[in-house]
Amino acid sequence: MASDLKKNLTRLSKRGPHRVLVGDLDYAGLPGKVYTPAEGNALPAVAFGHDWMTSVDKYHATLRHLASWGIVVAAPNTETGINPNHAGFAQDLTSALQIVTGVKLGEGKATVSPGKIGVVGHGMGGGAAVLSAAGRNKIKACVALYPAATTPSEEAAASAVSCPGLILGAGEDTLVDSGNPAAVAEAWKGEVCYREIDKATQFGFSEALGAKLVLGLGLPQYGAIEIARGLMTGFLLATLEGERKYKAFTDPEAEAKKVTSLTGEQLHERATRYRA
Repeated sequence: MASDLKKNLTRLSKRGPHRVLVGDLDYAGLPGKVYTPAEGNALPAVAFGHDWMTSVDKYHATLRHLASWGIVVAAPNTETGINPNHAGFAQDLTSALQIVTGVKLGEGKATVSPGKIGVVGHGMGGGAAVLSAAGRNKIKACVALYPAATTPSEEAAASAVSCPGLILGAGEDTLVDSGNPAAVAEAWKGEVCYREIDKATQFGFSEALGAKLVLGLGLPQYGAIEIARGLMTGFLLATLEGERKYKAFTDPEAEAKKVTSLTGEQLHERATRYRA
């Protein structure tokens, strides 16, 4: 199965076959964007949560990427201030999913299946995605990319998430850790994959080039971003769309070039190290 991950990761890291349309969530009273394949019936959909003080336009290429592989993405542009309400942001993710499952999208040729919905987020948005998925059986997949600490606790919420999860943690030690992704994965109630991408960090995932330079966080990690997109795309197509050829993306032990997966004692040691 690991060989299937290696075989498909490179392809899924590149743009998919669907033409993508971009619209606004604002018409439904929720600031944000919708990225949708131009057409398709009963499509899978995810709500995407942004990181702290990072607007959704800083994820344009990533959200377009998911839509190019047939996944509708609703991205609320709320709680972008210095003191966000994490629980409120998690509710906005839920509201965004309700919006896109209730209307025809794009040019009226795309619809979402209410049985194929998930939540995805980066940093603060990753923590909010976990909060949104906790205790909700309608959520069929959750992807938390370098999830940051939230109030209420994303670690505690993970123990109530039954759907399959994909958690990405930093592939190197960082001076500033805003969360403990390994602990989130260790607490997960359902099936979970915890993976690390070589030399990847939370601060390298978004496309906020100017802000990264000003804050001294360096350039976006383009190679790691591509790999993360591929891992996320394969996982969502396997869990939401049921595509068996991508089943390896849900294997907790599958690895690929520059991708390491941790389970059991290794995962526990990583979680403990970040608590120290």
